[in-house]
Amino acid sequence: MAAKITVRNNGSLKIEGDFEIVDKEGKTYNLAGRDVIGLCRCGLSKNKPFCDGAHNGHFEHDAIAFDLPPKKTV
Repeated sequence: MAAKITVRNNGSLKIEGDFEIVDKEGKTYNLAGRDVIGLCRCGLSKNKPFCDGAHNGHFEHDAIAFDLPPKKTV
């Protein structure tokens, strides 16, 4: 299954499927066989970039899809 990213209301980005996560130097995080994880969006997690639930009661965002403007061309 290709990667699917779900933006959760008041919470993390849920990533599921076939994916890898790398740091700024390209080193891969060991996900220990997980094919579903949550990435922090609030900045409060002590386990960044992964969500630890610290956002509960401290982060509000209604996840409603919208269209981006057309891609700029040079």
